[in-house]
Amino acid sequence: MKNTAIWYRHFGVPEQTLKLETAPMGLLTPDLMRVRMLLSPVNASDLIPVTGAYGHRVKPPLVAGYEGVGQVISAPESWSHLVGKRVLPLCGQGTWQSFVDCPSEFAIPVPDWIDSDLAARAYINPVAAMMMLRLYAPEGKHVLLTAAGSDCGLLLGQWALRLGALSVTGIHRSAAHASRLAACGITSVSLEDVVAISRFASGSDLVFDATGGELATSILQQLPESSTFISYGLLSGNPFKQQHPRPVVRWFHIRNYLNSWNSQQWHSLFSEIWSLLNTSMYSDSVRYPLYSWKEAICFYRESGRTGKPLLVMN
Repeated sequence: MKNTAIWYRHFGVPEQTLKLETAPMGLLTPDLMRVRMLLSPVNASDLIPVTGAYGHRVKPPLVAGYEGVGQVISAPESWSHLVGKRVLPLCGQGTWQSFVDCPSEFAIPVPDWIDSDLAARAYINPVAAMMMLRLYAPEGKHVLLTAAGSDCGLLLGQWALRLGALSVTGIHRSAAHASRLAACGITSVSLEDVVAISRFASGSDLVFDATGGELATSILQQLPESSTFISYGLLSGNPFKQQHPRPVVRWFHIRNYLNSWNSQQWHSLFSEIWSLLNTSMYSDSVRYPLYSWKEAICFYRESGRTGKPLLVMN
């Protein structure tokens, strides 16, 4: 049996550094489950490590990709009931490959009523959104989002409203996102409308920021001192400046929470996520064959994109 995978053996620009390689599969150790991957998305969290931005904790050579859905083809006896079933192979190797070996207890079964395109994207953004809303409750608050057209932004906005937020306002960089945000009950504001951004920021209690840079700096200057500003990404590639001790600024890094979780906590979390995802608006998926990974990344980088590229593994 041979495995095809997208590797990076040194840091660099993803389109130039990633390589598609095929090699014989190694033996499956007794404590692991082997999963034939079906679909895996392209996320910022997949591409940023390739650049070396997390070089202090990520060391090549590595297979790229952090999430996806696959079908179990081999498992230890106590997990044999999952053979033939779809799972999310958590805590395994990179997911941009034909097969992933993962600890059996961290394989999350996918309900029959969840389609594979949705299941492939059920980890990174949904888990981050849910954890942030647990840490920073939106009930009774006016919420402001940056990068609101992203998958994580969409889920944050919808779920904040379900949890009792008084309002949710989403800043977006493309008009293509405006109607989708409105359909979710989120007030949309263009990134170019600095007057509106200032107005909404001055009335916000809770900010979830994924961009950093000048936008984050500007919002911080307008926020009431009683507000809380959560930074969970730097899509702009630039840090922000906090010029005063208030409002409170918090940094959210999903990896700081997940490493300490046991398998029971993971399964409990997904029992909530599945039902929420199935009733939430999410980006449409756009499929690319594994050998077209460069085209998938190119599509991911398009401004105003409303679909999520998925790599078809087999």
